[in-house]
Amino acid sequence: MIWNLPARLSRKRGKRYQTERECQVARRDKGEGVSMDGRRVLIVVMDGVGARDGRFGNAVRLAWTPAMHWLQQHGLYTTLRAHGTAVGQPSDDDIGNSEVGHNALGAGRVFDQGAKLVNTAMASGRMFEGDTWKEILRAVNTHGGTLHFLGLLSDGNFHSHEAHLHQMLTRAKQGGVKRVRVHVLFDGRDVGEKSAEVYVERLEALMEQLRAADFDVAAASGGGRMWITMDRYGADWGMVERGWRVHVLGEGRPFPSLTAALQEFRKDATLTDQFLPEFVIADSHGEAVGPIHDGDGVICFNFRGDRAIEITRAFCDADLPYFDRQRQPKVFYAGMMEYDGDLKIPQRYLVSPPEIDHTLSEYLIERKLRQFACSETQKFGHVTYFWNGNRSGYIDASWEEYLDIPSDEGISFEQRPWMKACEITEAAIARMRAGRFDVGRINFANGDMVGHTGDLEASVVAVSTIDLMLRKLIYAAEQTNTVLLVTADHGNCEEMFDVPQNGHDNWEALDVQLPPKTAHTLSPVPFYFYDPAGVTRYRLRQGTMFTLANIASTVIDLLDLEPCDLYQPSIIQRA
Repeated sequence: MIWNLPARLSRKRGKRYQTERECQVARRDKGEGVSMDGRRVLIVVMDGVGARDGRFGNAVRLAWTPAMHWLQQHGLYTTLRAHGTAVGQPSDDDIGNSEVGHNALGAGRVFDQGAKLVNTAMASGRMFEGDTWKEILRAVNTHGGTLHFLGLLSDGNFHSHEAHLHQMLTRAKQGGVKRVRVHVLFDGRDVGEKSAEVYVERLEALMEQLRAADFDVAAASGGGRMWITMDRYGADWGMVERGWRVHVLGEGRPFPSLTAALQEFRKDATLTDQFLPEFVIADSHGEAVGPIHDGDGVICFNFRGDRAIEITRAFCDADLPYFDRQRQPKVFYAGMMEYDGDLKIPQRYLVSPPEIDHTLSEYLIERKLRQFACSETQKFGHVTYFWNGNRSGYIDASWEEYLDIPSDEGISFEQRPWMKACEITEAAIARMRAGRFDVGRINFANGDMVGHTGDLEASVVAVSTIDLMLRKLIYAAEQTNTVLLVTADHGNCEEMFDVPQNGHDNWEALDVQLPPKTAHTLSPVPFYFYDPAGVTRYRLRQGTMFTLANIASTVIDLLDLEPCDLYQPSIIQRA
């Protein structure tokens, strides 16, 4: 049984470790690289496994997790912040995600993401000097096309900011664009529920100021964010279809202006901005002024990805089974940012991920320490590209081994919630026993990918699978003098219902179907520290609110290496 593990394996420790130590010293003398005291560290990322009390819709609490409980009892345990400002996002209302989470894990510190990154790129002029901005202006001017801007019009700063649109309209005119159309999505969710007039007034004033004989700028379509276009996680593709009809096809109720549309809709006192019906702006002949055609350019000025991915796919995917687009214009499409790093959505974007230098991987390579990174395809890019500061490929292949285990194809993840956790575990254990790395990192995708399906039962199996793999890794750690750091990059499967528990006391009954939550969460994530040589010589650092970025220094501390002044401090300290 797992709770007898240390006593049973510790009897073998002396000779095995002494032999390994002799080998380690010999290798270091030859310049082959080895950690200072002959041990290795393995970081285990349980993707999407957050820490939350209570059983209601909590796949982590409902799962069979003896290994996690054992680690908490026999090691050190705390939780880490993994969302909002802790990972470089604009505010603490922003959920975490795998990209920014692995950036923080691998960088040892926090870099600006989202709105902060866009603000900096615009203020410095870097965005307008970049290839994507120049290419889209060149394409539009060459083909005599229209440049379309599509996004959420508000200053809520969660998905977009009106100031970004205003700057791009001004720059478009300066760049020689002759015709611009703006497709407006009303907010009423991150700002006042009936505040659209404020933003429309400012937009229309700016367009009037910019309008000239050689610069035709106007609004083209609109609607509420929760009624058109900004669906997420495949919840309602009908929203995207309604948006497509007004934005692209120019089909909808006609109004002469945004202000006129709002005046009409305000006659229904129950309508708030986020649910305003779709419409088009029409000329005096009743013709839509801004359908999207071949040769046009389209910029989605939302910087947050979750509600921008589906409309992006509608423009970019050759095959889209969710609704009939009727026609798919050949446009130059760009997002404000990259909305999905795994799927590369979209291919072109205005603001690149943060420029991250001095990563943990670079630090370890400089000291000739060997690294191993492994996950299945769904998360392989996170333990490599994002971990290494948004850098493709090896940093130095002579000191690194990357292993991509192909994910299941042609099947929904809830149907095989174990995914490739076993294969990842076996690969890591084989290299632990062979002494093939000094610092390893693996990612179990189960909690996130299965959590996104909204299937609670499958998510419980997913977490139970991860726990079984942790048991195997604990045994192997005892045999190989490997320190385990077990954490997650963000929350997801610990919150599987999109409703509060109040009024749902019988939620565990088989005939009860509650609305599923498939999004990431604001939960902290667990952090388990286990040293098979004993944890009594360690304690958690006091007076610090830990984040994912603290893990890099923790690794350095465990290997008795000189600290990196750039990094956030270690989670542990010597007792």
